[in-house]
Amino acid sequence: MVRAAVLPAVNAPLTLAEIDLPEPGPGQVRVRLAAAGVCHSDLSLSNGTLRQPAPAVLGHEGAGTVVSVGEGVAGVAPGDRVVLNWAPSCGTCHYCGLGEPWLCAGAGAAAGVPYAKLAGGGAELYPGLGTAAFAEETVVAAGAVLPLPDGVPLIEAALLGCAVLTGYGAVHHSAGVRPGESVAVFGVGGVGLAVLQSARIAGAGAVVAVDVSPEKEALARAAGATEFLLAGEDVAKRIRALTGGHGADVAIECVGRAETIRAAWSSTRRGGRTTVVGIGGKSDMVSFSALELFHFGRTLSGCVYGNSDPARDLPVLAEHVRAGRLDLSAMVTGRIGLEGIPGAFEAMQGGRGGRALVVF
Repeated sequence: MVRAAVLPAVNAPLTLAEIDLPEPGPGQVRVRLAAAGVCHSDLSLSNGTLRQPAPAVLGHEGAGTVVSVGEGVAGVAPGDRVVLNWAPSCGTCHYCGLGEPWLCAGAGAAAGVPYAKLAGGGAELYPGLGTAAFAEETVVAAGAVLPLPDGVPLIEAALLGCAVLTGYGAVHHSAGVRPGESVAVFGVGGVGLAVLQSARIAGAGAVVAVDVSPEKEALARAAGATEFLLAGEDVAKRIRALTGGHGADVAIECVGRAETIRAAWSSTRRGGRTTVVGIGGKSDMVSFSALELFHFGRTLSGCVYGNSDPARDLPVLAEHVRAGRLDLSAMVTGRIGLEGIPGAFEAMQGGRGGRALVVF
């Protein structure tokens, strides 16, 4: 039995419980978690913004040590340090064939299959995003673990599994930030902090961070922001004033609200690029006029998992960590136990903090 934070039903409070975790079957790996980040996607799963069968154990941003492996697993062995990959690609679907593994049609299949039970013969449990990292141990498919390169602290490495892969990918893969370009970053949470650090790594010029909380300014500047603005109706105008009157070359939206997406779009120059990382609700509509689409010639793109290939990008991120260009610990604004997850959810809803890290 292992201890876990269980979501009994959508919109229900998390409860701490003992769960019965089976030994890994063919093609599976059992992992003892060292740490798990509390991501806004976990909040979206808990409140129904994203679909997730329940009861479930949420958590998808994690790192730990392999305990045991099932038949046929060759990539990792007991004792190996690994990072969880919540979107393992199948390698055979249409999107994988196009070289876009972040859009893999089968990546989310594991989330709909029970993987454990409440202790004592209780209800079957589903793994949040297929990984169930809000537990002392988990069992996942072999494709859902990535060997952690040497020289990266295991606890902070949890952030590589979602926030950093997403933020780095948004800058380098989706937006394609070039040296000297100006970048506006909307939302200074865990992913936003990763975006700011990644923009600095890309050699961006002016980097403007925007958030609703003045408390985020120190975090944003430490991560690489050259300017910090409080969100408001005139934020696009203020960004233009900071970028020669033209607007930012690139805006990256990490909130997932129509209002913020619209502001990010409006803050870019003619021909500018807006990348939307935040996950919003299906009824939250963004509007543009047909004339402005022509006149401004801007590009608006979605971004899934940073448009990343984790197997390709994780070694690159590890090298940035070893070289001191990427500071994982600077993104962590709270170290908590499983019982602290509801408080971390509340902080995210209130726009406070960066990334809370459950440390086992």
